Amino acid sequence: MSNIIAIVGRPNVGKSTLFNRLTESRKAIVDDVSGVTRDRHYGVGEWTDRQFTVIDTGGYVANSEDVYEAAIREQVMIAIEEASVLIFMVDVTTGITDLDDDIAQVLRRSKKPVYVTANKVDNTALYNEIHTFYGFGLGEVYPLSSMTGSGTGELLDEIVKNFEDIPEEENQLPKITIAGRPNVGKSSLVNALIGKERNIVTANAGTTRDSIKIHYNQFGHEFMLIDTAGLRKKTKVKENLEFYSVMRTIKALEEADVVVLMIDAVEGIESQDINIFHLAEKNKKGIVILVNKWDLIEKNTQTMKAFEEQIHERIRPFTDVPIVFTSVLNKQRIFKAIEAALEVYKNRSKKIPTSKLNDVMLPLIEKFPPPALKGKFIKIKYITQINATSPMFAFFCNLPQYIKDPYKRFIENKLRENFDFSGAPIQIYFRQK
Repeated sequence: MSNIIAIVGRPNVGKSTLFNRLTESRKAIVDDVSGVTRDRHYGVGEWTDRQFTVIDTGGYVANSEDVYEAAIREQVMIAIEEASVLIFMVDVTTGITDLDDDIAQVLRRSKKPVYVTANKVDNTALYNEIHTFYGFGLGEVYPLSSMTGSGTGELLDEIVKNFEDIPEEENQLPKITIAGRPNVGKSSLVNALIGKERNIVTANAGTTRDSIKIHYNQFGHEFMLIDTAGLRKKTKVKENLEFYSVMRTIKALEEADVVVLMIDAVEGIESQDINIFHLAEKNKKGIVILVNKWDLIEKNTQTMKAFEEQIHERIRPFTDVPIVFTSVLNKQRIFKAIEAALEVYKNRSKKIPTSKLNDVMLPLIEKFPPPALKGKFIKIKYITQINATSPMFAFFCNLPQYIKDPYKRFIENKLRENFDFSGAPIQIYFRQK
């Protein structure tokens, strides 16, 4: 079970502000429809060395006939069902409303840990107003101001106590997760690879809605395939199918070493694909992009190149990712996709000897040193790879605080050019020598 926090509440109580604070981001709205903001944000946060995923849901409005509000309501229900901890956000300046009561009723039935969070407590006078929220019968009330951040530390201290430690498995085989939006061909790819209708070897305890692991051992390749394809009934509102698939993908992502992101050649790369891509990148997973249904595209000599450029444009700045064009229906290049994923797995766990790293990188740095700042020259003296599950490098220098992002990207590009880390996110740290 992944550590997932879902923020729920009625509209305009400050859910998105808290989301931005927990994930240390300022995310733009993913979907914007006039009249209603349908926020579907997924981000990664960290507190006291515990990583978690945060989901920001849209404002919950009970019994509304509005099609978007109905869609949001269903998404909130999915988030409640899939999350491990729920933050129920209320507004101290307005007290308890009928909408809050409706949500509290749903949360009481969920049997999940619920943290009632009174937002907008911006001064001590308002602090006395939080007692009204004990009326929900959901336990302790946590006052905070998501705008200034006061109170978030105390809230997170309590929340992380609910998190499970995800045990490290011994003798790990490469774990490849197949992710993507509904109906891009994930199930068909699994069936084509194993040569029969889904052969479940191990299903995680609980329900079949958890990711299904398949032990693949054919043609000289052995790995665990994590399939996120099985979806519940298709609802009338397409957004909820999308939202549910992302909820399932978040869980499968945490287990994966490499994520094979399938996209539909006919529909092209969409915002939901970008969401999944950035989640995989933030979680430091290897990534392969698989363009399926390539047989349905009218092609000339430039089609593939143009499609690749379009993908690179959308996923910047991390563009060093293998892109494989397949047709699962015709079983065209499906094994090439798996070979690419296993290659990325190798790249992600690659260790470069310190001497080789310094021999290659130091002359390049000498030739193109970091730009001087305030008349001070930055000298990088020594480089080493940090022992971690994904490529991580420490550059020791005299003034690490003066090195800016463009130079970090230059260094990353040079590492990729010289050591082939295709598909693997790289982390670079500059430290005081």
